[in-house]
Amino acid sequence: MTLVITLFAAICSTAWWYAHAPQSRMRVDLLCWMYWGASLMWTVDLMAEYIEEGADVFVPPVKDMLNDTYLGLFVVALAGIVWIAYLIVKDPRGVRNAPLTQRGSEASVDAKELVTSR
Repeated sequence: MTLVITLFAAICSTAWWYAHAPQSRMRVDLLCWMYWGASLMWTVDLMAEYIEEGADVFVPPVKDMLNDTYLGLFVVALAGIVWIAYLIVKDPRGVRNAPLTQRGSEASVDAKELVTSR
């Protein structure tokens, strides 16, 4: 179930990235890499379990499926949190610094008006 959830997230984020790639500065590619990396990790894990246990891997108990679902949702949420933290730190659109630059430009305009009014 974890593999299915991360594959779904990887496919959706890749489609979103591909549709908005030319004009987007939101670095969705990083999100895609995180999801595809997690999907690859769980694919290798599934293959290793298949080698050990055989076809029983594909018929897990309900409790294990529920735990895997929670894990998959947690991984998708964690990758989203890491991506948002990256965006906040790097600020690709300049949103965080915009109020500071607006205040500075307003103050310089007010100072210019003050000098010309004297």
